[in-house]
This record gives sequence, structure tokens and C-alpha cells, in this order.
Amino acid sequence: MNTAVISQSETRSSVLPMVIIGLLFFIFGFVTWLNGALIPFLQTICDLTGFQAMLVASAFYIAYTVMALPMAAIIERTGYKTGMALGLALVAVGALIFIPAAYSRMFGIFLLAQFVVGSGLTVLQTASNPYVVKVGSPETAAVRICIMGLLNKGAGIVAPLVFAALVMSGISGISEAELSALTAAAKDAKLDELASQLVSPYIGMAVLGFVLAVAMMFAPLPDIEDEVIEGQEDAAITLTGLKKFPQLILGSIALFFYVGVEVIAGDAIGLLGKQAGLDTSVASVLTSYTMVFMVLGYLWGTFAIPRFISQQTALLISALLGIAFTFAVMSGSLDSTAMSSATLAHFGLPEIPNAVYFVALLGFANAMCWPAIWPLALEGLGKFTSKGAALLIMGISGGAVLPPLYGHFADTGDGQAAYIIAIPAYLFILFYALKGHKMRSWTK
Repeated sequence: MNTAVISQSETRSSVLPMVIIGLLFFIFGFVTWLNGALIPFLQTICDLTGFQAMLVASAFYIAYTVMALPMAAIIERTGYKTGMALGLALVAVGALIFIPAAYSRMFGIFLLAQFVVGSGLTVLQTASNPYVVKVGSPETAAVRICIMGLLNKGAGIVAPLVFAALVMSGISGISEAELSALTAAAKDAKLDELASQLVSPYIGMAVLGFVLAVAMMFAPLPDIEDEVIEGQEDAAITLTGLKKFPQLILGSIALFFYVGVEVIAGDAIGLLGKQAGLDTSVASVLTSYTMVFMVLGYLWGTFAIPRFISQQTALLISALLGIAFTFAVMSGSLDSTAMSSATLAHFGLPEIPNAVYFVALLGFANAMCWPAIWPLALEGLGKFTSKGAALLIMGISGGAVLPPLYGHFADTGDGQAAYIIAIPAYLFILFYALKGHKMRSWTK
């Protein structure tokens, strides 16, 4: 009886912190998945190749590798709440950098802005993910992360649509061929006009970021402490010490591959759409399709775990679906649509080729990777949890490495065949689901 009362009390006490963290997940979901709309837009206004366009994602995600440990050190010194406020302020600063980038159309300044925004999100991710894992029962950690994922990916549905409404109105109906037909001066003037549409939305984002940073300082968000497991009392919390946790090291690698394929499915879908002949205004909202399927995947995970399947089984299913859908992308058509034109028109949807729809379905396959890998990788770390979380955050750098590789292969003219790079990634995730998460020694 007392146990039930305590459990209910703990549940009630965790509600407000979860609401606050949920708001943060929505914010960095919105900012992250703006990239899917931003990439084809910047490809147009900065005249980029596929490889160069995917550097937009690289500049964003490389911040997680470069800044994860410094930001983890800041969080250890300032606490979670102050660290999160700093993260929101950095996002706001990055948004401000977009303004000179838009006026100059200098690609390097756009990349700097992306890196600063990514640095801000590194703080938020480093603090919020272990918080969600540790605020309740370990067995239901994946469910809590699923709930956060619904907010994150729900923001991913909204972000491209908001971007299209605020920024893409001036480019609607303008094809690459029509831009190429303009004189150099006329084209330059048109691209300047299009780029200037970024200014107002990013000013608004900066203002919101600074307001939320101040609000976070006064938020009722209690700190969490890492449990000290027997035998760890005198152990030094160092990166070297993390080597004795195979489940963590392999989990970080699995996250590296997962984030890489997630970004390709979410951000590069617009490039494949443009290869299929869709204009930029349509290609820039395709990320929403991937996010819809990710939301469906999170809903499935929230319902099924742990009622019917375990966290590791969910990861296994995700890996197998990823492999199947990737082959479907590579063998699908860029000419025929998944539904008839009349059906698509009835639902107000553009005609999207089959292969592009299979890219969107990768969102469903990817949905349970993040929620399942985190608790499996952090299991048994004790007081090493915070440093372990920083190492897992560094795995997000997969979003900086794999997408440019996809862009390089896509520049050969076959964006479908370029999806072959996702197969090794899903195979490693499959290994982690089957064996890697169980390993507690490198020799067994």
C-alpha cells in the first residue's frame, strides 16, 4: 500500500518536469527539422550541388561532436536548469546569424549559423535525454522517450509547413529551369528577394529563444543525481572509464548510424523529390511526410512497450523495417505515384513518386531507434550516466557524416541508388538489438 502511494507521489512529482522537458523537445524538434525545408531552399538560393546542400545538415550535427563534452562540463558546473537556459540562448544567437547570411547569400555564414544553433541544441539534448530516462522506471524509459519523441517529431511535421507558409510563398511554382532561363542579373535579384524572406521568421525565432531562456531560469525543474552503483564509489568519472561499458560504446555507434539514416530520410527526401521533377516549393515540405510516419511509429511504440514487446524487440523490428524500406526506395519508381492523381487531389496532396513515399516510410522504421537505444545503452552505468549521455550525444554526429556521403553519391544523378549507404547502418543497429546491448565485457 505504501509502495503504491509512493509510486503515485513520484508520478505526480514528475509531471511538471516532464511538461517542461516536453516543451524543450518540441522546440529542438522544430529547429532540427527545419533543416529538411532549409536544404532544398538553400540549394536554390546559393546554387549548391547535392553534396554542398547536405553540408547544411553536417554543420548542424557536427556541433554535437565538437560541443558535447564542453557542454556536459558546463552542465556539471551550472546544473541542468542553467545549462538548458544557455542552450536556448545559443539557439537564439544562431537564429540571429541567419539574418546576415540571408542578406549576403553567403553559404559559409549559413553554415556558421547552423553550427551555433546545433551547439545550443547540444546542451538541451545532453541535459534532457538522461533526465527523461532517470525520472521514472527503467522498464518504461522507452515509453517516456516515445512521448517526448511525439512532441519532437510532431514539431517536425509543423516546421516545414510553417517554413513554407512564411518563406516559400515567393518561390511557389518557380522551377529550376525557369530560374536558369533568367538573365544573370534577373536571377540574382530574384534569389536576393527569396533569401530576404528568411529574415522575419528567424528574428521571431531569436526573440522566442531569448524569452524562453529567461523563463527557464525560473522554471521549477529539480536536478537529478546519478545513482552510485556498488563498486563505483571511488571510480573516477572519465571518458577512459567509459570504455568498460560495451553496451554504451556500441550504443553510441548505433546512434551514429541511426541519426545518419534518420537525417537522410528526413532532410534528403526533398533532394530526391527535386530529382523526380518536383519544384522546390513541394520538395521543401516533404520532410513533413517523413515526420508523419515517425509520429505513427512513436504512437505504436507508446502503445506496445512494454505491454507486448520489449525495448530491444522494438529496436530489432526497426532495423528490419529499415532494411526492407531502403531496398524499396532503391527499386521504387520516380515516375509513378503511390495513389491515383484523383485520390491525391481529393486529400489535397501533391503527386509524390513511389520511391519518395518509401523514403517517408523510413520515418516509421526509424521512430523506435532513439527511444530504445538510450535506455539500453545507459543501463548499469550508475554514476557514469552523465558522461555516458554525453558520449551518446556525440553519436548524433552521424547526421554530419552520412548525409554528405548520400549527397556525394546523389550528385552522380541517381539519388535512389545512393540510399545503399543506409544498409550498413541498419545492419549495425540490427547487431546492437540482437547482441550489442547485452554485452558487459569486450571478451564475451
